[in-house]
This record gives sequence, structure tokens and C-alpha cells, in this order.
Amino acid sequence: MFIQTRRMVVTAGNAEQVVERFKKPGPLDEMEGLVDKTVMSSKISKEEEEVLVMIRWESREAWKNWEKSDAHLQGHRDKKGQQPPEYIISTKVTMYDVHNVTKGKAFSNQ
Repeated sequence: MFIQTRRMVVTAGNAEQVVERFKKPGPLDEMEGLVDKTVMSSKISKEEEEVLVMIRWESREAWKNWEKSDAHLQGHRDKKGQQPPEYIISTKVTMYDVHNVTKGKAFSNQ
């Protein structure tokens, strides 16, 4: 398994806009090898909120296929030259190779 996280820090009151954007169905959701996409938010302080998107793939190869897909590349072409919304303070993308997953009791009957 391979996981990509995208952490966005936004000004207070704007996390929901980012959450809604990532909740919308899109080409990513139909991509072969996608396990799931989780969108989370948290209040950091009075001034800042965080949105964390975790995208799980069956493999690094599945993720690479998404990265070079026409749909993904077109999305970047469509946004070329656009500035991010002013409420986005920072964005950080991190990739992880998963070495172990241990299921808890809640999932033991599935």
C-alpha cells in the first residue's frame, strides 16, 4: 500500500471550503488502484485550521499511474498560472510506503 497526504493550513473559517472541494467526485475516484480518500479537518488555533487529505493506493505504481494520467495532467493544465486562494496559508504533500496495517476489533468480522 502507498499513501499520499496533503496537509493544508488555512485561515480560520475556511476549512469547510477546502473540505468541500476534496469531497466532490472527480476522476481520481474512478482511478484503478485507488483504495480510498479520507478528508479530515481540525482547528489549530483561533486563527488557523487544518485540512488533511489522505489518499490510499494499492501500490506506488497505482499512484504513479494517476500522476501520469490524462485526467490528472489536464487538471494541472487547467490551473496553470492561477494563484491559490488567499485563505490557504501553506500546503505540504507527503508520501508514505505502508509496511504494516493491523486491524482493530471493529474490523475483525469484516
